[in-house]
Amino acid sequence: MVREIINHILDSLPQEELEKIHYLLQDIEEDYLFRKHLTDKGVIISACEEPQAILTAWDSIFAKNINEETRQSIFYEQFKWHIFSYEQQACLKRDEARKAFDDVAKDELFVLYQCMPNVHQFSAAQHVVAADFDSQQDIYIVNRDFTWTYVHTHEEQCGPYFYNINA
Repeated sequence: MVREIINHILDSLPQEELEKIHYLLQDIEEDYLFRKHLTDKGVIISACEEPQAILTAWDSIFAKNINEETRQSIFYEQFKWHIFSYEQQACLKRDEARKAFDDVAKDELFVLYQCMPNVHQFSAAQHVVAADFDSQQDIYIVNRDFTWTYVHTHEEQCGPYFYNINA
């Protein structure tokens, strides 16, 4: 039934509108395949009940030594990962970051996106690896205790980054 409705709508649209829909559908499919891949690994994905608390905690823990003037000069509010790319916070980069993320114990994770105010909670995430997030952009992953974070950016030459507060 839904497919018939969608086909009817598609049939009524001109080519230039279909191109817009094509890109939207690609995004929807990519998101679906990303979530399906993780759930096939046994990961349970749910919405975090207190997203603002998680976002605030990330800032206060991982960027606590970055003053407001520096935050402005590195465009922190645009991309929080600039604390790593502008080398304001020491971290592992590229393959070292990927390996550190792959090797760290994971069970429960919080997953944040730069451009979205919501936060996802991943449970039973012990089999999650860096490659699982290669299709994602500007994603911040943190463990429940906020002792480490893994960041995958939208820029090929920047990141990924791994920062462990205990290292």
